[in-house]
Amino acid sequence: MLIRKLSALIAIFTAFSFGQSSKNVINLNKAIEMALQRNITVLQSKNTVESQQSTYQSAIGGLLPNLNASGSFNRTQSWQDVTGLLGDQTLFSARNLYSSGISSNVTLFNGFANIANVNRSNSNIRSSEYSYERVKQNIIYQTHQLFLNVVRTHQLLKVNEENLKRSSRQLERIEEMNRVGAISLADVYRQRVTTGNDELALINAQNNFEKAKADLTLFLSIETDATYDFDVSEVSIEVDTSEFVLINAKYQDKTALAKKAIESRPDYQSTTQNVRSAQSSLTIARSGLYPIVSANASYGLSDKEFAKISDNRSLSTGVTLSLPIFSGFQTKNAIEQAIITQRNADDLLKQNERQISVDIQKAQLDIEAAQKQVKVTQASVFSAEMDRKIAEEKYNLGAGTLLDLLIASANYINAQSNQVNAAISYLLSKKQMEYALGTISN
Repeated sequence: MLIRKLSALIAIFTAFSFGQSSKNVINLNKAIEMALQRNITVLQSKNTVESQQSTYQSAIGGLLPNLNASGSFNRTQSWQDVTGLLGDQTLFSARNLYSSGISSNVTLFNGFANIANVNRSNSNIRSSEYSYERVKQNIIYQTHQLFLNVVRTHQLLKVNEENLKRSSRQLERIEEMNRVGAISLADVYRQRVTTGNDELALINAQNNFEKAKADLTLFLSIETDATYDFDVSEVSIEVDTSEFVLINAKYQDKTALAKKAIESRPDYQSTTQNVRSAQSSLTIARSGLYPIVSANASYGLSDKEFAKISDNRSLSTGVTLSLPIFSGFQTKNAIEQAIITQRNADDLLKQNERQISVDIQKAQLDIEAAQKQVKVTQASVFSAEMDRKIAEEKYNLGAGTLLDLLIASANYINAQSNQVNAAISYLLSKKQMEYALGTISN
């Protein structure tokens, strides 16, 4: 009876986890692709790039002459009271004036502010593009984290399913042995409690698995009413320890890794562009100390009759020189603020260099720790499995106690869980190193 109930329970869990949809299956690569297309952070970063590109066009326009066209119509009416031979009279007159014109103005020199504005806009574009690339790398890394968490909880679910099956079979054997008087009723109650706890553990494992999938679904911006299955079969938790030597050799030289990260990480390149942008802002602020030279030209037509408007033409050209004498300390304040902004940008660049070194060091430590965990847990699972089998055989033969069997079984389930966690930590630690180096990709 218990085996049938257990089979039904596991079947319900399996159907609920994997039977909701057979059309939309997402593996790791598909999940990364969806995240890069749908995640709100990526979309916002892409919009920032487009915004900076629009600003650059405006800065380029500052180097070009403007062009304005105008046209007007004016009608002047007047009334004048006069006294003459014929008595008092009111004289009326009306005059129309049609005019049109075109004018242009260009800045010849403004302390290099217009050129610096173009350079600053270009630096801001490149900075936003590098930031966009780093955001995508971060999304890829987070997708790995969330997807590997789905894999981890799924593997732990399988471990708990197998453990409940063993516990239920053991309960049936103990109940049968009690019926023939081979063991006491206390062992039956003790095993029933253990089986009940294993059922609760399975329910918790299923709940954790569903929550892990929900977190990944939210991150991928999947609609709540859509049903998706996650294909975790492509991610193997069987770690080949022979690759540890190659991995350690690849990530051994910290100096070389830091140099590679500085060359590769988009966030560092973005900070470099921010330094250049701050330098251009300082040039713009200092332009307030220089005179402004501009040239202008205009061409106009006017006449009281529209048909003869081209009879009266005028052309005007000129050069204007404006010399700032006193600006209420605004120029001085702008220069000081720009200097502070440049200092902050320089300090942030140095901080990013230090951050890169720390990120690489942490990634190295995590890889080293994960490798040790994998080796320890692989050996622990083998030992715990042998100990459980021996304890089970001894108990069935009457040479051991149920307590010894329960302890051995608990140690085995813990060893299996630790092995799953260690394998996932190792897989994630390799991606963490790629993220620290700025080389992570799909």
